[in-house]
Amino acid sequence: MGVDLGDLAIKHSIGLDSLSNKIVAIDAFNILYQFLSSIRQEDGTPLMDFKGNVTAHLSGLFYRNVRLLEGGIRPVYVFDGKAHRLKERVQGERAEVKRQAEAKWKAALEAEKFEDAKKFAQATSRLTGAMIEESKQLLDAMGIPTIQAPSDGEAQAAMMVQQGLAYATASQDYDALMFGSPLLVRNLSITGRRKVPRQDRYILVEPELIELKETLASLGIDRSGMVLIGILLGTDFNEGVKRVGPKTALKIVKEHKSLEAVTAYVKEKYDYQFEVDAEEVLHLFLDPPYSPPEELKWRPIDPERVMKMLVSEHDFSEERVKRTIEGLQKITKERSAQSKLDQWFG
Repeated sequence: MGVDLGDLAIKHSIGLDSLSNKIVAIDAFNILYQFLSSIRQEDGTPLMDFKGNVTAHLSGLFYRNVRLLEGGIRPVYVFDGKAHRLKERVQGERAEVKRQAEAKWKAALEAEKFEDAKKFAQATSRLTGAMIEESKQLLDAMGIPTIQAPSDGEAQAAMMVQQGLAYATASQDYDALMFGSPLLVRNLSITGRRKVPRQDRYILVEPELIELKETLASLGIDRSGMVLIGILLGTDFNEGVKRVGPKTALKIVKEHKSLEAVTAYVKEKYDYQFEVDAEEVLHLFLDPPYSPPEELKWRPIDPERVMKMLVSEHDFSEERVKRTIEGLQKITKERSAQSKLDQWFG
């Protein structure tokens, strides 16, 4: 879910080519949920194989990563570890949202309101342990490294960027900025033309780059101030203050600066007291659990393993998967040859 800092962050549209030769640490759960939500049939039914297994996550991972690899991008996927105990509330809320969405999806289908059905269906996505494991297996077959975070995957990715192990964090959520990622890339998995819900028009979705230092300077705050804004709005670890939006939260933080002063102000102004220890939430963002990864290595794609997983086990089109692999191998070979020429004549 994440904190909505969209109205405050300074965003720059970029092309995928600007990420060529760069390591991008991808929040795995975030992108997998995007695939599960968006890759569906017109009535909202998720993409499945003939045995009824959901395959949207595999389809998204395969075809999107091929495009990234063809562009010279080096993705590394960071998977969530054990959720912090403060996340129990938001996890319960998400489960309830899914239950309500499933009921609305069923009702829309019965009424043959298929556009509504697809919208409700997107909110029912569930990522199972089996899906996570086969996602890791597919990425390994594609030669893409994966990392198991000790806790929050987005925090691990952000710390990797801080440590210079990756160029940017990729996620739709803005939490990576609060975790201290110097650079955040959004829309990495959903670029292209997208239909506007309930309207007969399309918009072009492009990757966005957000620089933490630039955004903080424009707002006149430091990272602690950004985390305080997040706490006021509500994070995965705490509920937010009702009637306080991003601009009001910014004003409060700039005027009161410290957690103690902000807490006292909202108690007096809004008769609100945080249901958790706000200092613990602040600490979770400023100094999150982190495990330095081993050396990151990318390998050539293993066609046999990929074909077995996608075609033999999940009924993907053999012709399309084979053609896609061959296209990636051709581009990779050409890039390798060009790199050797550049080194020779450089």
